[in-house]
Amino acid sequence: MAKLLPRIGSRRNGRIGSRKNARKIPKGVIHVQASFNNTIVAVTDVRGRVISWSSAGTCGFKGTRRGTPFAAQTAAGNAIRTVVDQGMQRAEVMIKGPGLGRDAALRAIRRSGILFSFVRDVTPMPRNGCRPPKKTCVKIKIEKISREINN
Repeated sequence: MAKLLPRIGSRRNGRIGSRKNARKIPKGVIHVQASFNNTIVAVTDVRGRVISWSSAGTCGFKGTRRGTPFAAQTAAGNAIRTVVDQGMQRAEVMIKGPGLGRDAALRAIRRSGILFSFVRDVTPMPRNGCRPPKKTCVKIKIEKISREINN
């Protein structure tokens, strides 16, 4: 028979020591990841623990509309609204990726009233890293045909 453990504290809603409590966060880091298909905005504290996040997909945008600047602006607004309520005033902004939502997300953050410590582009750039994939046969044939036509 299973032994019953004594309950310590009241557990009405099932959360003990929840990290979703509204603690005061004066400074944080905003990570914007803008790909061609989606934009993800995550707000963390200085230690890197995620406080709030949002993406164009969770905001209700489907398909190709997730990659639009308006979707990025909406995602940034949703992610930042909760942390502004918790008292965030200053933030460092890290932007990653080549997508269309980079500038729109930055504009939305600026409009929310949070002051920037700095804005840094952390897009990973290969320093002649991986070998590129070999050309497909179709491309090689087209190149040969175009050379023959030009000659």
